[in-house]
Amino acid sequence: VPLFHVTGSHSVLIPCMAGGTKIVLMQRWNAERALELIETEKINSLTGVPTQMWQLLDSPDFARRDTSTIEGVGYGGAAAAPELTMRFKEAFPAIWPGQGYGATETTSVATGNSAEDYLRKPDSVGLAVPVCDIKIIDADGNALPVGGVGEICVYGPNVVKGYWNKPEATAKAFVDGWYHTGDVGRIDEEGFVYVMDRIKDMLIRGGENIYCVEIEDVLYSHPMVLEAAIVGLPHKVLGEEVGAIVRVKQA
Repeated sequence: VPLFHVTGSHSVLIPCMAGGTKIVLMQRWNAERALELIETEKINSLTGVPTQMWQLLDSPDFARRDTSTIEGVGYGGAAAAPELTMRFKEAFPAIWPGQGYGATETTSVATGNSAEDYLRKPDSVGLAVPVCDIKIIDADGNALPVGGVGEICVYGPNVVKGYWNKPEATAKAFVDGWYHTGDVGRIDEEGFVYVMDRIKDMLIRGGENIYCVEIEDVLYSHPMVLEAAIVGLPHKVLGEEVGAIVRVKQA
C-alpha cells in the first residue's frame, strides 16, 4: 500500500514503527514480485486493497511460491467481493482474512471485520473500532433505526477537525464532530456496517478515487461529443471499472 495513502501511513507504517516491526516495501506493485518477496523475506502479514489480493491469487506464480509464512491478510480501500474472502480461505485454510473501512478523514480504519465474523458476514465491513461511534442518517440528518439505509457518519478522536483552508467543505462534511462520509449504508441488529453505495459522484477503481465530473469534462472537450456521463461498472478485481456513455453530434 503506498505510504501516501492513509492506510499505508496510519495502518502500516506508524504501527510497525511503534512496534519495531520489519516492513518490506516495493518500488512499484507487481504480483509476481510480491510473491517472490513473500517467499524470500518470509513475510507473515499482508495489507493492501482488494485489487492487489485478487492479483496475488490469480498470479501464475502463486502455486509455485512458498507462502506458508503468511499468518494474516487484511485489505480495504474499496469494495471487496465476498468471493475474495472464500478464495483466500481456500488458499490459506489456517488464516482468517479481514477488511477494514474508513477514510483519510477518519485516520484510516473506522470499522473492521475479521476472523469468523468475516466468513459469517463477508459482505459487511464489520463493527466500529473501539474508539468510534457510527450512525446512519437520512437526508434531513436524523438517525435511522437498525436496518435503515442512509449516509454513514463516523464520530471519534480519530476524526479530523476539518479541511485545510476549506471552511465551506468542512462545514458540510463535519457536523457536531460527526464526519459525513458520503457513503450509503446500513447497520444490522448486531452492529455490523454494510457499505452499499456512494452519495458523492465518485468511483473507486482499485482503491483509487475517480471523480466522474473530471472525466466527463475531458470527454466534453472533444468536438464530436454532445453529451457524456460516467458510470461505475462492477469489476471482480478492481471493484469498479469506469464506463462512459457518450452521445455524439450529428456529422
